[in-house]
Amino acid sequence: MPVRPHLLILCVICALSPLSSVRGAEAIAMHGEPKYADGFAHFDYVNPEAPLGGTLRRSKLGTFDSLNPFVIHGVAAAGRHLVHESLMQRSADEPFSLYGLLAQHVEVPAGRSWVEFYLNPKAHFQDGAKVTIDDVIFSLETLRDHGRPNHHAYYSQVTQIDRVGDNGVRFSFDKTGNRELPLILGLMPILPKHFFADIGLEETRLQPIPGSGPYRVASVDPGRRITYVRDQNYWGNDLAINQGRYNFDEIIYDYYRDKSAALEAFLAGQVDMRAEQDPQQWLSGYNVDAAKSGDIIKQAIRHGRPSGMRGFVFNTRRAIFQDPKVRQALTLAFDFEWINRNLFHNAYDRTESYFGKSDLEAPLAPGQDELALMQTLGVDVSATNCIPCRPLKSIPKSNGTSNRGNLIAATKLLAEAGWHVSDGALVNSDGNPFQFEILIVDPSNARLAQQFARDLARLGIQVETRIVDSAQFQERTAVYDYDMIVYYWGQSLSPGNEQIFYWGTASADQQGTRNYMGVRNPILDAAIDRLVNAVTREDLVTATRLLDRTLRAGHYVVPLYHLPVDWVAYWSHLQRPATSPLLGYLPESWWSIPTRGTAKQ
Repeated sequence: MPVRPHLLILCVICALSPLSSVRGAEAIAMHGEPKYADGFAHFDYVNPEAPLGGTLRRSKLGTFDSLNPFVIHGVAAAGRHLVHESLMQRSADEPFSLYGLLAQHVEVPAGRSWVEFYLNPKAHFQDGAKVTIDDVIFSLETLRDHGRPNHHAYYSQVTQIDRVGDNGVRFSFDKTGNRELPLILGLMPILPKHFFADIGLEETRLQPIPGSGPYRVASVDPGRRITYVRDQNYWGNDLAINQGRYNFDEIIYDYYRDKSAALEAFLAGQVDMRAEQDPQQWLSGYNVDAAKSGDIIKQAIRHGRPSGMRGFVFNTRRAIFQDPKVRQALTLAFDFEWINRNLFHNAYDRTESYFGKSDLEAPLAPGQDELALMQTLGVDVSATNCIPCRPLKSIPKSNGTSNRGNLIAATKLLAEAGWHVSDGALVNSDGNPFQFEILIVDPSNARLAQQFARDLARLGIQVETRIVDSAQFQERTAVYDYDMIVYYWGQSLSPGNEQIFYWGTASADQQGTRNYMGVRNPILDAAIDRLVNAVTREDLVTATRLLDRTLRAGHYVVPLYHLPVDWVAYWSHLQRPATSPLLGYLPESWWSIPTRGTAKQ
């Protein structure tokens, strides 16, 4: 990519871009205006007077073998955000707005065909080297060419890079109208070019990469523990976005083999806080003396995030899962009501939408705005085979003791798809049995998978469950070597380019994406394109509802469940702000009061 002189840039701007069409500020929003005006003091969801000091010990499951989170190979240690910074910082109480971090100023034209970032002259890496435009350009080109697949997909849309003076850079795009791309680039991690002078990014390593963030790596016990300490020379302490954040002197991530071991460590005072998702554990697993005395606190913290989608994922690359009638039949066989009552104490809500609990969720019947969008995309909404045009149906419920009605309906669908029962086994016309494997990485999902297998056995389907470690799971899912997995796609209130990575046709066969179902659907591709290029919030909502509707109509997963709150347990020496942001609780804004109940160090 050419890097052109600043004077040429100015000529192009003067000739083609009226100054009134260019917006420059310290912040940028996906739609509308940012919540916080230039010069704001701090985010509303922090305590700017929070005391500094203490240690935060957190738990992670599995293991790690790398300190390089920017490549697909290896398992990176937790805590990248503590060390490596991006050009801008996302706020947690808006759908999608960014505020200046390494970049103190951002400019975009009305059509968002380019974006300019101007660096904060105070910014420097932890080894003392100043953050420069060379580092920014190096980061984009290196992550695009050698980083993760999503980096390649995003950054390949930049067709030209131009310097703007000594402290600015312009990224020009391959097309106009992608409103999210300037924000995606604002979240690009900035790497130190000088560090990689003789080292390739793609190498998995346990050598810390210098960052510019508030913490540095202090020590590493590979696979077991990583310790971060506050960088006493952190350049960004006075930024408004950092007030009330990063209050601990030390942050430690300890790795445990499974959730039971992690819970035991928490109860023993070796971990300070943990998020809980198991209803049985939440109800009875914390009944220890420290909880009775008030040294351990349990809270259900509300949030405004969409539900996302957790489910048994059909790998439609497998022949047995290519017929949507088969996928629908297996969905009917899953008895959520029985499982929720007998395994989870009725703690969960059933998930039906990929964007549930938000305005992005598709209503059962498509509205006029969705139908109009379909017509614009060339869909014949009057055609009898227009599946997204039909009203969606809520997943039928069982009575919690018998799922007989749903199993009868499932048997009918399987028969229509060419499957019948012979000698107790479901077989096709060639006599081949319907059998598959559910690949599990989280042992707590094993009993769920085993119960699902028992449900399917009533249809004559043979299911095996296989539990593997996190490294093997990552290796197999990266190349789509599985029949079915349990997976969770989190969603935000401002979906964008990541949806290509989740459901785009282009990602179906590209290794390392999250299109785990292998979906290829032109309506999905068109809906994603529309939401990415939506100019208004209303346009985004309509396109996302069409995306949600098409995914649900395709029966690509057996939807599971979600919690309407975050369950968090913590030792009472930790305190949190009075206000929780839209996106949920943020440990980075908590602080420590040493005189209160303290976990053992």
